[in-house]
Parts: sequence; C-alpha cells; structure tokens
Amino acid sequence: MYVKSRMTANPYTITIDAPINDVVSLMREKNLKRVPVLDGEKVVGMLTQRDLQKVTPTKMTTLSIFELNYLLSKAKVRDAMSKDVISISPDALLEEAATLMREKKVSALAVVRDEKLVGIITESNIFDAFIDLLGFKEIGSRITIESADVPGAMANIAQIFSGFEANITHIAVYRGSSGRSDVVIRTNTFKTEGIEKELAAKGYRVVHVTKNQG
Repeated sequence: MYVKSRMTANPYTITIDAPINDVVSLMREKNLKRVPVLDGEKVVGMLTQRDLQKVTPTKMTTLSIFELNYLLSKAKVRDAMSKDVISISPDALLEEAATLMREKKVSALAVVRDEKLVGIITESNIFDAFIDLLGFKEIGSRITIESADVPGAMANIAQIFSGFEANITHIAVYRGSSGRSDVVIRTNTFKTEGIEKELAAKGYRVVHVTKNQG
C-alpha cells in the first residue's frame, strides 16, 4: 500500500504571509488540526493548533477585544508555523511513512512530488489503513492460530480453510521469540467449528475466535 492511496489529496493550505486570523478562521471552519504553509507552490512550513497557541493571547489577558483583533491582524502565519517540514513521496510505501513519523516524532507528513504539495498524510490515515488491512470492521470471523515458524506452515493453514470452502480475506502474522507465531486470519464464514477442529488435529493451537455479524 502506498502513501498516495491513503493521503488526503489537495489539502487546505495557507500562504506564508497570510494573517493569523485567516488560518484561525480556516481551521475552525473546516475543523482542521494542521495546515501546510506554502510560499508559491513550495511547502515551507506546517501550522498546527499548538503553534497557534504561541501567538494567540490567553483568556487571562486584560486586552480588549479590539486590541486582541489588532494584534492578531498584525501576526503572520510565518510567525507561528513550524519551519521543519518533513515530507515524503506519494509513491513511498505506507510503512515508510509510519516509520518516518515515528522516528521524527511527528503526527503528519507533507506529501510532495517535484517540490509541489500533492497531499498530507497523518497518524489517523495510518490508523485507518491498519484497521482496513486487518479487516477489523468486516463481517465474518477472526481466528488467531499459534503456529511453529516452519516452511509450509502458511500453505497448510490455507489448505485447511480451503477444505471448508472458507475464503481468507485478511491475514497477519505476529512473530514471537520462541520460534512460534500468532497467525491472525479473517474469513467470511461464521461456521468455524470444523476449521478449528481440523487445525487442532493438524497440530495448530486455536488461541482466540471472534465473530462480527455487523
């Protein structure tokens, strides 16, 4: 899965010299947590709600509403934005984006092609992709199987499901440190009793079974 398949394309942006009032209004109106900052077509910053707090007077201020509005009208986006923008290509793997966000301790990346902003990818995009990859919301059964890490184990498990005409829709493997792994399989059938018995007969331990009927 690629960044371009999960990013928010053509995100809302703000120019570097725009008044802070403009971006405050934009973020409130569109319910945005962050806005990329452009100088022409080039991404030069990222403005978040936390950044805005640096230049927005607190509720404890003694300034009048007119004075507040005057100060905000004078402040520019460049005064509040984070200048260290971390970007990634839309053709990068989603795993690369997740790793980069983790390493840099950021919650969003600017997606750039040929120095032009084409999207933004956030932690929420990554979480949604993770949920979809595991098929968590889909109707069917989720079976966790403990298996030895040996060649052919996955093929054997798949053959058991095939024998019961059960389609495997999603699969994930969590490797342990003792030469064994948890294999999590999503299938479209609710009739898993026969599958469970056959797995046990072939030496696999069924750890957990849940069923989502919508």
